[in-house]
Amino acid sequence: MTEAVPADLLTLADIEAAREVLTGVVRVTPMERSRPLSAVLDDVPAWLKLENLQRAGSYKVRGAYLRISRLTDAERARGVVAASAGNHAQGVALAAGLLGARATVFMPEGAPLPKVAATRGYGAEIEYAGSTVDDALVAAQAFAERTGATLIHPFDHRDIIAGQGTVGLEIIDQCPEVETVVVGIGGGGLVSGLAVAVKALKPGVRIIGVQAAGAASFPPSLAAGHPLKLPTMTTIADGIAVGCPGELTYAHVAALVDDIVTVTDEDISQALLTVLERHKLVVEPAGSVAIAALLSGAAKVDTPVVAVLSGGNIDPMLLLRVIEHGLSAAGRFLRLTVRCADRPGELARLLSRLSELQANVVDVEHSRQHPGLEFGEVEVALSVETRGPDHSVVLIGALREAGYRVTANTGA
Repeated sequence: MTEAVPADLLTLADIEAAREVLTGVVRVTPMERSRPLSAVLDDVPAWLKLENLQRAGSYKVRGAYLRISRLTDAERARGVVAASAGNHAQGVALAAGLLGARATVFMPEGAPLPKVAATRGYGAEIEYAGSTVDDALVAAQAFAERTGATLIHPFDHRDIIAGQGTVGLEIIDQCPEVETVVVGIGGGGLVSGLAVAVKALKPGVRIIGVQAAGAASFPPSLAAGHPLKLPTMTTIADGIAVGCPGELTYAHVAALVDDIVTVTDEDISQALLTVLERHKLVVEPAGSVAIAALLSGAAKVDTPVVAVLSGGNIDPMLLLRVIEHGLSAAGRFLRLTVRCADRPGELARLLSRLSELQANVVDVEHSRQHPGLEFGEVEVALSVETRGPDHSVVLIGALREAGYRVTANTGA
């Protein structure tokens, strides 16, 4: 996919100038060795770039601060406006507060409540518009035209791309031997700036972008030769659910990104669970797609490899659901429906058998009213933790051998 770099793309000088502005404002986030990823990749070095530990919980503050810092005093006095499902909103709100500008943020209906609360906590005014970031962006553009506020685009602006590109400078500083960088893509601001910096400093490094399969706008756009809008989007990774690439980010990705792969929501859930269990890090679904691409084998990499964890702003209720989803996808969480005789002691017998099989029963629901039940029969719905897919198979087989009628959902 890499080709000659067009003259209108950003340069290394643009990214280095951005770093000068951001020094002392944003954190140089740590890089951590990942033994679980190394094991998947045949024990070769794998590293995590922890932008989930950045101020406001994601890399977004980098571009937002640079963009607002370069406005004139008169422009800042008229305020800024943004559209976001959460991370860009928080980045803009924080940056505007630091620079003394009033911020209004348009968010989709149903935006995660913790992200809404955090954005408001940084001092921004919140407006709701539509069901997607694209809808919110239309409303934000109209607000800018109506009020004179400056639109801080979430990805398609040179200052935004330059600010996000400072992540690439840090990667080369922290892991100069890197051969592949894997990074999630929504609108493309992060991967665009990162690719400019990394390719300029070390041209042989492969850049692999990752999109959620249910919101993958770049593959069809690249195939068509121009940005295309997706008709629909469905993914748990709301932070990268962007229906159409920007003109500027499209140009950068087409010129500098070596490959784009997609991952399923099941892949994302398992990746988030792995990061939580093995690295003790809280990462949102969009922030874990690079891990998902490596664990699932979707990304074929030269090593050493750096995976960017781009954000950690996750609704605790969503985290609970994603953990369950990830456990189920990994074969460690099992939903069973068991039909048995409706007589005293039968439920106790069933639970005792599950205990003997070393399964942990999380939830039990007992019903006599199901229309498909025979007379004298009861249905028991169970949620069970297991040790993995093999244990689940053994457990289901043992229950059936004991005479129970079992229906199992082993998937997510």
